[in-house]
Parts: sequence; structure tokens; C-alpha cells
Amino acid sequence: MSDTTRALMARFLEATGVGSDATDVVLAPGGNLPSAFAVSDLAQAAVGAAAAALARIVTAEGDRRANVTVDRDLASAWFAWSLRPDGWEVPAPWDAVAGDYAAADGWIKLHTNAPHHRAAALGVLGVPAERGAVAAEVAHWTAEELEMAVVEAGGAAAAMRSVDAWDAHLQGGAVAAEPLVHVERATAAGAEDLPVFDPGRPLSGVRVLDLTRVLAGPVATRLLAGWGAEVLRIDPPDWDEPGVVPEVTLGKRCARLDLAVDAERERFLTLLASADILVHGYRPGALDGLGLGADVRRAVRPGLVDVSLDAYGWSGPWAQRRGFDSLVQMSSGIAHAGMVATGGDRPVPLPVQALDHATGYLLATCALAGLADRRAGVGGSTWRTSLAAMSRILVDTGIGPSTTGTAIHPADPDRGTPVEHTVWGDARRLPPPVVVEGAPLRWDLAAGPLGSAEPAWLGD
Repeated sequence: MSDTTRALMARFLEATGVGSDATDVVLAPGGNLPSAFAVSDLAQAAVGAAAAALARIVTAEGDRRANVTVDRDLASAWFAWSLRPDGWEVPAPWDAVAGDYAAADGWIKLHTNAPHHRAAALGVLGVPAERGAVAAEVAHWTAEELEMAVVEAGGAAAAMRSVDAWDAHLQGGAVAAEPLVHVERATAAGAEDLPVFDPGRPLSGVRVLDLTRVLAGPVATRLLAGWGAEVLRIDPPDWDEPGVVPEVTLGKRCARLDLAVDAERERFLTLLASADILVHGYRPGALDGLGLGADVRRAVRPGLVDVSLDAYGWSGPWAQRRGFDSLVQMSSGIAHAGMVATGGDRPVPLPVQALDHATGYLLATCALAGLADRRAGVGGSTWRTSLAAMSRILVDTGIGPSTTGTAIHPADPDRGTPVEHTVWGDARRLPPPVVVEGAPLRWDLAAGPLGSAEPAWLGD
């Protein structure tokens, strides 16, 4: 067991108010993903915190102590990819233009997976969607000038900065001044309308509305589904993310609504009125612009556990900036520190999308802490965190001298796990990375495509 793992888990539990005495957490030893940062410690700690939050509910409601065991190797592996297709392939997760480019004075990452983000970047550069043409044009720009131009055009990009440069940046300072988790307990409704507790499926009957996309939010709601929650994911009519859908829709039903259309927004509000948990990843103010601000949500669903994330934090000049894990790694110094640690000459990101995954498990911890509050009669609550805040947590653990890891040995998904019959073909999942005594993590629905279900709760 790593002292770093235990310290990280304590930070997550303190930030969410779960309390380290809620359960006994066994951190099973294992290897390390290759990185200058403590990525496997982060993975095991984030998974352990979420499990401790669930065990707190089991202990309080089930009148028994629920011990937790977190497999370090499996936690690390789930931070990468949990699915092994049988005879088919998951589409590539990255657009052909996306990636790191050498600018006149450093490096910049262009995130072009979404068509409108690709169009914005190519429009600024004035080139076709060809990597060679993009690279040639990027070389004429300074990294920060191009970053600003792409962002102002509605795209997503990040210049590579060092940790020191990020600390000195206005947004880096704003993130450093924020708590890891913002918590507000503002509504009065209690536990009277929560489902009857089932100790074997602790979230059975709990309804979760998922308004998130790649990648942190879907990781959170996937975990909640694994402990029995009914998760209904809502996407816009034209959205798809084929490279990650088979990974993150496990256990969920996925529907579509256009929240800018009055009738469909009303249908969403009907769903919200009987939801227990809402998880959303819209930029600050975006839901307000759709007529779905915090006051509306509380009025429609008193007692709601409202959980959200953004990329760059909730204050400062970049609070509304579009962002993704890979961009935050560039901005916050992680990719630069990896480059320095390896003695290389180009950005070296984390070996997995660790900010996304760790934030996802933290979001699940928040949701479970809010649910425990409701069961105790405290009422509804609002929880917010960010990828940049998680980056700060990881950087605070220290930077290693090299990226050498030790072997990760996750269990073979072909042994001991059932076949998952998806619409794309059969597949196997890795075994769960954590065991909560008496409440196994399992999923009742195979992963499925976006928009494959009606926007309605089961039984309604």
C-alpha cells in the first residue's frame, strides 16, 4: 500500500465529507502505470473514495459494516480501457487532425474530435483537414496566440505550459484558490421519497439523470449504475462519441433531447421531477441559458443531488473555457513535466486520461455523499469540481525523476467475467476494480449506442 494512495484518498473523503472512519478500506498492492506522476496512486485512491462513500450508506442503512478492497492493478487498468471486444474493434478515439503540434515558440494541442471544434481550428488556420497542412501553418503561430484564436472561434486548444507557468497564470491561481469540491446544502426535502434500501444493490431504485459526455461524467454514472442505480443519459440530437461509447454506456439507457426546444425541455423537466441525482458537465452558465438554472432545478426537484464538473474551474478568466483532460494536462504543466522527466523534446502526457477518470470517481463520491445526506434527512445538495482541480491534486503529489513504471497485471477479462452482448458484438469487461462487502459491483445492461432508448424512466 502506498502512503500517497492513502493520503490522496483522505483528501477525496475530506472534500466530500464522507469521513475516513466510514469503512475499512484495504488497498491491495500492485504495480504502477509509467508516469512522472503518481497515476496508479490516484486511480486506487479515487476508486477507494467512491467505494467508501457507498459503504457509508450500506453501513448506515444495512446495520452492518461494509469493508472495501481496492485492487490497484485493476483500478489502473479501468483508468485505461475496461472493454475487450471479441471479433470487432472500437473506433479510434481521436480525430485525424487532433494532437500536438510544434508552434513557433513551443507546443500546442488541438482537440478536434467534435466536428464544430475541428471546423473552428481549421477555420483559424485556413487549411484543409490534413495533418501536414495543419502542422505547417501552426509553425507560423506562437502557441498562446493560436490557443487564444482557436478558443475565441469556438474551438478547443491548449498551449503547453510548465507547472511554474501555470502557477503564475491567472487561471492557475484561481484554481489553486478553489476547494477541490464546492458543496452547498440548500434544499429542505429529506429522505421520504427515496426507495426502500436493498443492502445487496444499495442504489436500486435511485434515479440518475446523466447530462455528461466524454469522459469524467460518464465514468461517474457508469459506477452508479454498477451499484444498481437507474441511469438515463440524455444527449443532443446530433452528438456522438463512437470511440468511447462502448466503454462508458455500460449499465445505462441512452436517449436524446434537444433542450433548446420548448417541448423537449419540458420533457426533460418531467424526468428531472422524479430524479434523485443529476450529473452534468455543461460549462458554467450554459444550463441557465437553456432555462435550466440551479433555481429552476431545485424548484422542479426539491431534494435533488446536483453534481457537476467543468474543465478549468469555477472562477477566474477561463471558468467558461471549453476543455478536456488532454488540454488541461497541457495547460497545467503535466505534459511539460513528463517531457522534462523523459528528457524528450515534445509533450509527454499521462499514460491514461487520469484526470477524467479520477474526477469521474470523485463525482460519484459526491453523488453518494449527497444521497447519504438525503437518507439522513439533510435534504438536497449541490456539488461542483473540475478537471483542473484534479490536476492540482495530482501535481501536488510531486513529480518523479522518470516515467519508469512497474508491471500492471489486471485480471484477464476472459476469466470469470460473463460475455457482454452489445449491438456491436460480444465483448468482455475487466473484473470490477473494487469490492464492497455484500454489495457486488455489476451491470445489468450491456453498453449501447447513444439515442437507443426513449427519454423516460422505467415503470413510468
